[in-house]
Amino acid sequence: MSPRHKPWLAAVFLLAGSAVPATAQPALKVCLSDDIPLYSVHHGTVANGFDLAVAGAIAKSLNRPLAVQWFENKLDESTNMTLDANALLSAGLCNLVGGFPLIKDALGKPGVETARLPDYEGAGRPDRTRRVTLGTLIATRPYHRAPLTIVLGPAKAAAHISSLADLDGLSIGVEGGSFADAVLMSFGDGRLVERITHVVPGRGTLLPGLENGEYDTVMVDLRRLDAYRAQHPDTRLVASGYYYRIGFNMGLVGLATDTALIDQVNGAIGDLLASGSLPALAQAESLTYIPPLEPAVLEPPLLTALRD
Repeated sequence: MSPRHKPWLAAVFLLAGSAVPATAQPALKVCLSDDIPLYSVHHGTVANGFDLAVAGAIAKSLNRPLAVQWFENKLDESTNMTLDANALLSAGLCNLVGGFPLIKDALGKPGVETARLPDYEGAGRPDRTRRVTLGTLIATRPYHRAPLTIVLGPAKAAAHISSLADLDGLSIGVEGGSFADAVLMSFGDGRLVERITHVVPGRGTLLPGLENGEYDTVMVDLRRLDAYRAQHPDTRLVASGYYYRIGFNMGLVGLATDTALIDQVNGAIGDLLASGSLPALAQAESLTYIPPLEPAVLEPPLLTALRD
């Protein structure tokens, strides 16, 4: 299935522009999304996020300055994050794209030869229509995991959730067309379907609706809960501690023509994992750190696995 027909893929991609002090080494150019809170954010003079911090740590490990190319991430049905990342890399705007979900279908040679560039910081008018000949995407090793979690509203804050079966008897909110939606609708041959309320994605209404009692619980990316808590420190929402068994490892991607750099970055990520540095970087961004799990790259068929 093409990534264009996987709207939940768009929930997780990123790109950015900033730098560390110059050295004799060429800058490590990393593309990051400009508006995925707690992963990577760039508004005016503000730039932060876990993926930005990881990119900085990798650059430091390689003794290279970091240069971030921020790009716009439109979370809608017209967005193909795989093609956007490939176009940015193939146009030479960056060496790596950060915050990339490691899914086999999103890697390798794309099914089309060219793609338009996404909007990016510094783009001129010709860039908005320019098509780029695409290369082959390869991934680094993962540096963290992005799981789905169950969040409880005030009325059911004491509920114990150790599996999706524990959602029986609860009303459930989920964003339509998301990966979480596919999980909930498929569970137990549809046993939860009548309990599900779908909300429109991209409007930021899911967690406020839970806070207001429109449903008892929601299934959402853990990052989304962390970002909501950071914005609403007085929230009454409760993390269940349950993570769905299928999740996405997150890493960086580059082009197959740059395998030497990918090998160097893999070494740097390995050092960060071994040293235990990543949880501290995540904590500094108010993000719950979950280490990557095997397999490093999620294999299809995903929908079949949801029914297991």
